[in-house]
Amino acid sequence: MIQAQNLRKTYNGVTVLNIDHLQIRKGESLGLVGNNGAGKTTFFSLLLDLIEPSNGEVKIKDIVVNKSEAWKPVTAAFLDETFLISYLTPEEYFYFIGELRGQNKADVDGLLKKHEDFFNGEILNKKKYLRDLSKGNQKKVGIIATLIGNPEVIVLDEPFANLDPTTQFRLKKIIKELADDKNVTILVSSHDLMHTTEVSTRIVALDKGRIVKDIQTSDETLKELEEFFAV
Repeated sequence: MIQAQNLRKTYNGVTVLNIDHLQIRKGESLGLVGNNGAGKTTFFSLLLDLIEPSNGEVKIKDIVVNKSEAWKPVTAAFLDETFLISYLTPEEYFYFIGELRGQNKADVDGLLKKHEDFFNGEILNKKKYLRDLSKGNQKKVGIIATLIGNPEVIVLDEPFANLDPTTQFRLKKIIKELADDKNVTILVSSHDLMHTTEVSTRIVALDKGRIVKDIQTSDETLKELEEFFAV
């Protein structure tokens, strides 16, 4: 589903990402972990063609992402609030994304109704622009927007940050439900090792731009990661 080969990103002579080979299979739920500066967001930015690689390539469904846009209809992502359109209300934004993905208003309304608890009564019908929402509520909007149109690939960067404990619990439930669908491939990055291991079937750890661990999630994974990062 996703392949990175000889993927490098260098700024001013400093290599911030250096992945010889990474393959993510269809239906996997992959957690990407690492300290600040490890290269997590850089990898996602390359995957989504937001920046150009210094070397190598990354593919989604055998499509080189910086050579074609044919991967975009099957991919949805939320990295940060810059993905939102600040002068729209949440409803306007959801319907706009729905139009882009071939969904009618009823389709979008059905999805919003399904995730009503996730919004906790703070998002819809409040007559607020996205720019006026808290960071946490902006994140809620961005996350649910990625689900519109049933994408095959979903990318979430630090989705648990700025969310209260109840919303984090609800988000884990959403991601786990998606992970049960073998037609959906999920990539989640986070500093929170516990949350990430709970929602991921596989963990890739980055350090200074390189893959230092690539393990299938088990009962021992959290302990292994905690011991690794404690050094």
